[in-house]
Amino acid sequence: MTWTVGLSNLVLAVYGFTLVTGLPANILAFYTFFKKVRQRPTPMDVLLLSLTISDLIFLFFLPFRMVEAANMKWTLPYFLCPLSGFIFYSTIYNSTFHLTAISVERYMGVAFPIKYKLKRKPLNAVIASVIFWVVSMAHCSIVYIMQYHNHSNPNFTEPSKRNTCYEDFSEEQLKILLPVRLELFAVLFLMPFLICCFCYIRFIHILSNLPNINAKKRYRAIGMALGTLLVFIVCFMPYNISHVVGYVKNESPDWRVYALLTSTFNACLDPFIFYFSSSALRGTFKNVLQELTRRLLMPCCRSALNCPLLNCSSTDEKTRPSMTDSSL
Repeated sequence: MTWTVGLSNLVLAVYGFTLVTGLPANILAFYTFFKKVRQRPTPMDVLLLSLTISDLIFLFFLPFRMVEAANMKWTLPYFLCPLSGFIFYSTIYNSTFHLTAISVERYMGVAFPIKYKLKRKPLNAVIASVIFWVVSMAHCSIVYIMQYHNHSNPNFTEPSKRNTCYEDFSEEQLKILLPVRLELFAVLFLMPFLICCFCYIRFIHILSNLPNINAKKRYRAIGMALGTLLVFIVCFMPYNISHVVGYVKNESPDWRVYALLTSTFNACLDPFIFYFSSSALRGTFKNVLQELTRRLLMPCCRSALNCPLLNCSSTDEKTRPSMTDSSL
């Protein structure tokens, strides 16, 4: 891959948007799920908390990639290169596992409501989350193997002396890397995606045939299912397709960097899936929006004779206390 000004600006725009929108949303989600897990945890809360932590770690390391894009080369201490790459890719595949587990949880809850409710235990979700973290990190350790592999080619430049990060692979590296990437596609993307499709298609079918369920709840659940499948298709599929193309062509595709950009959107789209999945998060979002609205609108009413948003006037003093109380 060759850095250009246009590519640098595109990467900075995508990463910047993801960071600005994803960080506050995931912090809010983390606060909600952490509080919920401490009080009365459910398997869904545990999975959502684990996925939120994964997204926050991803967002924490995103600025390192932004520095590389801004300078159009790797200028940071070299140990941060494999570390940031390892975290970057591990959290992406960690998300596919967690989103799949959430789909299984939802499907089992509507397909076998009584039987599954008796066997639901938060501990099982904790064990599953640990397995997801271990498997995704074990697979993505290929980043360290590629960066510190003992090359037999005497003309090959040591990675620590180069100004690129996880790019420009030698033929020797590609013989190891390309089959591993194909495995990543099959095990960490394709299998979870197929499971997710089956669970949510059955989930939507069952919900559509239930006569006594509230219409608002039905549409919210279907929206959550479709949103998750959309994340798989938009965020994860292009990047993983590049693994297959690279294996077939025996190269690392140049357009892989563009496919990888779509994967970053997952960190800011996950909170919207959480919104459909958790009533606690919906309540937190509502309270935060109400508080922000109160803080933004009250100075307007206090400083102006006529507030353009709430139509407050200096002669309408009697209605102001009730407005303030209802906002709280």
